[in-house]
Amino acid sequence: MSKAILHLRHLSKSFGALKVTDAVDLEILAGETHAIIGPNGAGKTTLVNQISGAVAPDAGRIMFDGRDVTALPMPARAHLGLARSFQITQVLPRFTVLENVALAVQACSGSSFRFWQPAGPEDALNAPAEKALQVAELASRAHTLAGSLSHGEKRRLELAIALAQAPKLLLLDEPTAGAGAEETRHLIGTLNGLKRQYTIILIEHDMQAVFALADRISVLVEGRIIATGCPQAVRTNPRVRAAYLGEAA
Repeated sequence: MSKAILHLRHLSKSFGALKVTDAVDLEILAGETHAIIGPNGAGKTTLVNQISGAVAPDAGRIMFDGRDVTALPMPARAHLGLARSFQITQVLPRFTVLENVALAVQACSGSSFRFWQPAGPEDALNAPAEKALQVAELASRAHTLAGSLSHGEKRRLELAIALAQAPKLLLLDEPTAGAGAEETRHLIGTLNGLKRQYTIILIEHDMQAVFALADRISVLVEGRIIATGCPQAVRTNPRVRAAYLGEAA
């Protein structure tokens, strides 16, 4: 049985009177793709923000790869191998695709690269950046300005940026958001190729993507995990069908 790489213990976060995550306990196993689903407002993005370090929890602990990272800022967690993409695409539109990824490599390696200089001379940055672009199936667009990419290509660029950080854990916040049907199928195929190579937490609304990719699924409703299990067990769970799918229990 795989060892857990991430442990969440009683993780809680409130904004004023609104409790967004409520004593969340969760273990993510090394090598698995673990989807977190739930209705709008369930607290999914706040949960992943706490895992990544973008938001500090009010209570609870986050253990990553055997280390308590609860108080560590986001850059420190990234250096430990925790990389994420965002629900809203975040790329540098006036830089090339390759330069966007090379910047991520630089951030992790401490290279002398500076963002106002061309990435071309920096072989130490470009080699891992080009490898990440190949994995994300974006190598042919390496010298294209990121701002001219299609929405689906920008999502894959964000994936390449995350991969370039040599992560132990990938946090993917709605990677298919805004993508058309063909782009979604392409992204699912790309992510399927990453299974077992990386531990992945997938926050996703698209159930096609969830059931195609997830080894296990956790359902978050009103800030609480109400079920965790294999896709079929979650699909048939009466509490999930009542709370998430709107069916009578």
